[in-house]
Order: sequence, then structure tokens, then C-alpha cells
Amino acid sequence: MAMASLSLRVGAQALHTQCFDPDFRTLKVAPRSNNYFPPIWVMGLDDDPLIVSFDHLSENNLYLRYSLIHCNSDWQPSELQESEYVTGFNYADIEHSEYSASTFTHYVHYEFAIPNREMQILKSGNYIVRVYEQDNPDEILLQARFAVCENTMSIRATATSRTDIDYNEQHQQVSITASGKRGSISDPYNDLKLFISQNSRLDNEVMITHPLMVSGEVITYEHNRELIFPAGNEFRRIETVATHAPSMGVVSMQYFDPYYHANLRTDVPRADEPYYYDRTQHGYFTIRNWESEHSDTEADYIVTHFSLDMNGQLNGGKIYIDGEFTGHQFIPKYEMRYDMSSGLYTADLLLKQGAYNYQYLWVPDGANVGLTSAIEGDKYQTVNEYIVRLYQRQPGDRYDRFVGFGIAFSGK
Repeated sequence: MAMASLSLRVGAQALHTQCFDPDFRTLKVAPRSNNYFPPIWVMGLDDDPLIVSFDHLSENNLYLRYSLIHCNSDWQPSELQESEYVTGFNYADIEHSEYSASTFTHYVHYEFAIPNREMQILKSGNYIVRVYEQDNPDEILLQARFAVCENTMSIRATATSRTDIDYNEQHQQVSITASGKRGSISDPYNDLKLFISQNSRLDNEVMITHPLMVSGEVITYEHNRELIFPAGNEFRRIETVATHAPSMGVVSMQYFDPYYHANLRTDVPRADEPYYYDRTQHGYFTIRNWESEHSDTEADYIVTHFSLDMNGQLNGGKIYIDGEFTGHQFIPKYEMRYDMSSGLYTADLLLKQGAYNYQYLWVPDGANVGLTSAIEGDKYQTVNEYIVRLYQRQPGDRYDRFVGFGIAFSGK
């Protein structure tokens, strides 16, 4: 049986992963076992929780707490009461904190696991974790997205450059099949929502509400225009892992009180260049100081100077740096500004030592979806990470259950 597929571009949502207080930095959520994996916890895997980590640029330790908000698939709060999705009280103290050591920038490093003994999660779905001081719960310092999956549906996804609109040119197309136990999905054309993201980007994420075909227990999503993505290019990479010698992408490293400054190699457009394979981490970052054994507390903060030569100023849009470390957000902090004196687009970001993936996205005026075509180019050979999430909501349900997920890599 086949039915016309319904779909839409999701666009950026209000509840992002972000720090509201500028003194809080380097927010990251990832499974304990894999720093380069999306923030998804599979229910029952208590030995592999999600680790939430961040720094506070301060010499003083704060007494911090966190609480959870259960959300539907669109990242808006669900109808569930707190007692329905967490055990006990919906707050817990952040007990693990460490002071930085041997760094010019003083900070306190915090981290905690989700779930843990103090707070167990009872329902699948999307979640926002919010952090605040114990005596000031109304002032949210930071928040982060994560998801809890039942894993009751098996998801298989593939990505190819042989698309319905071109063949080995500028696009990639995703195909998905989902399967579960007999009778687990009573109405797959109305009870399911499928989300697909490319390299964890928020702006061009897609939601599909109807499959193409259902055959027995196998549900198929394919030959849908919304499953075709611009191919983009491999992420650019820099490493600020050493302060005494330049690392990857760093031209010079200098100290001007109170920070080290990393001057990066000036980037140039790659749209007209041939494709060049470079093994990246699909936009993720990792904290690392090669001169230390304890990077979480002994990696310093460095003013990192980005520059991009577009051979003049462009009109009709803005350029943003995109990557996990930017939260995939188009906000002023991550906008490249044109400098008349140098003729370059520049941005200066205070980043903790580490290895970072990034790309430049062109956002036309009035648009909310970034384009890779103008600066990075769209190369069909690019290895992209496509994350697929399937949600189920049957008549009478009060929230969207997260029932399965899969990951596909193009070009492999």
C-alpha cells in the first residue's frame, strides 16, 4: 500500500543547547562511551549514560543543580507531569566539580551523568536539562538537549549520491526502513513522525509524517524530495592542542595577558575546488591538551581568531561558523564580520584547547536555512552523518514516544 508522503522543514527551535551566562563555556552532552555520538540514551543501558559537562570561568565553586523538562518531538514541553517522567524530585545537585590547574584562565569544570541513582528517567522522548544555582532556580545558566530512546523499532538508513534530482553531482538522498514487533504500530500513516538531521544541524532538519509504503511490519520512507540534502563538503579542522607550538590550522600562538591567542590560517572558499577527502568528526569537537594528562581541567582557554577571504564583501546575507561548538545556531556570536581594513571576514571566539570541526554557512537575508553551496561547495562524495529518529504517538497518548533511531553515513 502506498500513500503520498507529507513532510516539512523543521527549522531551528527555541529550546537550543546553549549557555545563557557568558562565563559558562564548553557545554557538551555525549554518551560516556563515545564523544562523537549524538546525545541519545537508550533505556536500560545504565552502564553508558550521557555525560553533561561544562566550565565556569571563575575561581569560585558554585552550588549547582539541574532539572529536566520532557518535550515532544518538536522540542516543546509535553503534557506530562514531572512525577510521570522522573523518579523522586525533579532536581539533583551537581556533585562533581574540579578546579583548573596550570592554566592562565581559571575555571571550574563540572560534569554529571544522566540518568543516575538520584534521578531515573521513566519515559522516552526529547528532554531539556537546565542548570541553575541552588538558591536561584529561576535564573537558568545553561540548558542542553538530549533524547531517551525505547529502541523498540529497528531503523535502517542509507544515504546515496544517486538521487531523484541528480546523479553524483551536488546532492545526497536518504532512504529509511523501520520495523518492529507485529502489531506495535497500528496506524503508521498517522501515528509516526520521522526526523532526519545532517551532521546534527538544526536549520535544515526534516520531519516526515507519512511513509511511502507499508508492507507487513516494514515501513519505508524513500523517494521523497525532503529526503534529498545538499551534499556540502568535509568539515574544516583546527587543533589548538599545544600552546608552545602551532598545531593543525594554526599559524601562530601568542600570549597577551590574560589569554593565549591562536591565529588561524585564513580560509578560502572551496566551492570551485575539486573534492578532497579529509577524515573529520562530522562537526563534533573534543577537548584536548597534548601537554597534559587531564585535559578537562588542564586545557587552557584560547582566543581563537578565524578569518575567511571571500575576495570582498558579500551582499544579501550573512556568514556563520557552524559546528557542535556553536550549537548549530545562527546568532551574532558566531557571525563572521567583514573587516574593511583587512578585506577579510573575521570572528574571535574564546575556545578551550582541543580539536574542532567547523564549516561556513551562508544564510540569505530573510532565510533560516544555511547554504553550503556559496562557500564550502556541494560535493557528492562528502561523508555526512545522517541521524534518523522515529517517534510514535497513538490516539489517547499524551506525549511522543521515541521508539527508534539509526545513523547513516554517505560516501561509505
